[in-house]
Amino acid sequence: MTVWCRAKLGYAGAGGAALSAAGVDVDIYDGRQELLPGWQECGFQILDRPSVVEDWSDDDEIASRHYPEAEALCRTLTGCDFALVSDHVRRTAEATRPARDQVPVRLVHSDFAPGYDAVVRSQYLQVKGRGAAALARSGVTAEQIMGAGRVVMMQLWRNVGPPRMDYPVAWCDCRTVSPDEGRPFRYTGYVAGGRSFDALAIVAPEPPDRHRWYAFPDMTSAEVVAFRTYDTELVDAGATFFTPHSAFRDPAVDADAAPRRSVELRVMCVFL
Repeated sequence: MTVWCRAKLGYAGAGGAALSAAGVDVDIYDGRQELLPGWQECGFQILDRPSVVEDWSDDDEIASRHYPEAEALCRTLTGCDFALVSDHVRRTAEATRPARDQVPVRLVHSDFAPGYDAVVRSQYLQVKGRGAAALARSGVTAEQIMGAGRVVMMQLWRNVGPPRMDYPVAWCDCRTVSPDEGRPFRYTGYVAGGRSFDALAIVAPEPPDRHRWYAFPDMTSAEVVAFRTYDTELVDAGATFFTPHSAFRDPAVDADAAPRRSVELRVMCVFL
């Protein structure tokens, strides 16, 4: 295996307290050099997927052009009946970032704790704006979503800034993580959707190298990483339904280098 770099990741502290994250030095492997099995098994995969979006700072263009692309991709990846995107997040470490942009998350986490499907199902009841547009675009109804037999949350992460990022993202092979290593905590700061929900902070493993971490050096805007953050079937089975991930400081990038810019989408995949 090819180690890309050694970096410090912010695991949750004792008891899983997200606000007491402790830095743990880990080897991050080059995912481009490994024969990884794909998102169904290890939780994530990189794809060549150019977008028709020309201006990644334009929220309206992202919504009108990129959401349909993301929904089509996730229907293909998962085989779901319907896929819906209702919002997105831009991230940058730039100090003078626009108000809507968020900073990279340097906590080892996954976005949803058990029970999130009830939250995401109900968000389409009496929905307006981009959520209503997602329903109209997909052809599914809020009632069908409420009664769906399975819900999978996929996330799509795309670098739209410099290929060598100051704060790239690493993904953990979910086969090396047990379900009880996630600790729920209330999250209120996610700009997309504006709702509070329980996310998962991940506690450090023993030994520290039991979790296997991967990143994809020099990502371009024509590539996307797809990863699973929720699956009602895996939750019901007591299996690892999440993919831990975290931003980290690339020690090879100068402090005065151009900051990372990225766009991420959450895609709700509905199986009737």
